[in-house]
Amino acid sequence: MQKSSRITLSDVAKAAGVSPITVSRALRNPAMVSADARARIDRAIARLGYVPNPAARALASGRTDVVGVIIPSVSNNVFTDVIRGIQDGLQGSGLSVQLAMTGYSPLEEERLVRVFLTQQPAGLILTGHEQSPAAQALLRGAGFPVVQLMEVGPEPLDVAIGLSHFDGARDAARHLLDRGYRVPAFLGAQMDPRSQRRLAGFRDAMAGSGRDAPPVVTTPEPSSVSLGCRMFADLIARHPSVDAVLCNNDDLALGVLFEARRRNIDVPGRLGICGFNDLEVMQAAAPSLTSVHTDRYRMGQLAVRQVLDRLKGGGHPRGTSIDIGFELRARESTAGRAG
Repeated sequence: MQKSSRITLSDVAKAAGVSPITVSRALRNPAMVSADARARIDRAIARLGYVPNPAARALASGRTDVVGVIIPSVSNNVFTDVIRGIQDGLQGSGLSVQLAMTGYSPLEEERLVRVFLTQQPAGLILTGHEQSPAAQALLRGAGFPVVQLMEVGPEPLDVAIGLSHFDGARDAARHLLDRGYRVPAFLGAQMDPRSQRRLAGFRDAMAGSGRDAPPVVTTPEPSSVSLGCRMFADLIARHPSVDAVLCNNDDLALGVLFEARRRNIDVPGRLGICGFNDLEVMQAAAPSLTSVHTDRYRMGQLAVRQVLDRLKGGGHPRGTSIDIGFELRARESTAGRAG
């Protein structure tokens, strides 16, 4: 029995009545091919069961049609919006996403960078600015667009898109003080570099107000709502005078709210609560929770736009930082201290 041969791009072209180069263009950049030709090509691909060979395409073009995305974790809801923005931004581009997770490990991130370099991606999107020196050197010489998300910094490897976490936390702390809370504290978990900068912003606001060193409770544990409950219980056991809490994320803020309700602590009259990132649940909570809103979806879309523009010879120049800012969304949980 003769073994069936692999369906080729030329087979698709013959079945669709177009040239092989037209099929190639339809797969790489559909906008360059007429709607009628694309429809015939799509029908031929479906009928023949054609699967593009990414290795062959990489050899021909110098890259694959994949955008690599390296994030710390898929269990963190913050990155869900980033991924959604990336995927929506790639619609119709002919490119696809290959996702990898570091588990918040710089060494694992370095390993993944090396893996992606061997695959010749169309671009690479990753989180933050704390890559290892070896990973930074590799990315600077990568030869494809590199976008660092979630924050801005003084020396991006290529292009950075995000916000100042220091400024966001500082403004949130000042908001608590402006609402009459006298002893704000900080709760932080999974203290990655962005969380460290939030803590620094909180401390800066407290120092600027002339207050003594504020209560701070942090842990390297992964963040969760139940952890927020435990951390708040520990905080008020040691610092009963605390009347407001700035949390480094929304999971902890929800935990603080639940523990406060369990202890019949009035929110916001006796306790103010503020989170960071502004997940949808913050508005739905009762009382609704104040948070620093960060537009993760837009970050993902802007990252994809940078990659696509670079592939067309445009885009922002290397060394560009794009600060999309943040918004403090004040809600019921920081309406002000009673008395």
